[in-house]
Amino acid sequence: MIYELRIYEAVPGKMGNLHQRFATTTCRIFERHGIKPVAFWEDVIGVSNRLTYVLAWEDMAQRERLWNAFQADPEWIAARAKSEEDGPIVARVISTFMKPTTYSPLQ
Repeated sequence: MIYELRIYEAVPGKMGNLHQRFATTTCRIFERHGIKPVAFWEDVIGVSNRLTYVLAWEDMAQRERLWNAFQADPEWIAARAKSEEDGPIVARVISTFMKPTTYSPLQ
């Protein structure tokens, strides 16, 4: 099992739009494609305008296959375009792949 840590830095003033897109569309399309979110977080203290989430994958081959299918999904493409009609809502995406240590409870 590998985990993907994704951090989205929202365009100032667009954090609500980003939450809306995940809540109404992205998570549902993730589920349809078999993409498994572990959890989503927003900062309470520290950097504002940031959404952090973790996805669980069997391996990189599964990630590649499912993520590519998600990115090519016509509903996702349309929803992303609609959410960005007034301009981008994400300024930057940071993605890191991690594996549990031998002493992790996730083993």
